[in-house]
Amino acid sequence: MINAQRVIAIVSPESAPIKRMIVDAKEKGMLIDATHGRKTRAVLLSDSDHIILSYLQTEKLGERFNEVAAENGEEVVDV
Repeated sequence: MINAQRVIAIVSPESAPIKRMIVDAKEKGMLIDATHGRKTRAVLLSDSDHIILSYLQTEKLGERFNEVAAENGEEVVDV
C-alpha cells in the first residue's frame, strides 16, 4: 500500500528522463519495486524522493488515486 498523500506524480516508464531517474534511485537505495516480477507500466514519484515501480497501468492507478481523493474531498489535477 502507498500513502496517496505522499505521491507527487504517476508517470509512464518509457521516457529517457524517467529511466534515468529509476537508475539513479536504484543506486541511492530509493527505489521500491512493486512489480512482483511483471513488466513496469507505471512509475510513482513520491515527495520523499522514493520512486515506486508498479505493474498497474498509469490510468488504473490514476483512477484509484482519484477515488481516494474524492472520498477525502480533495481535488486532483490530471495533466
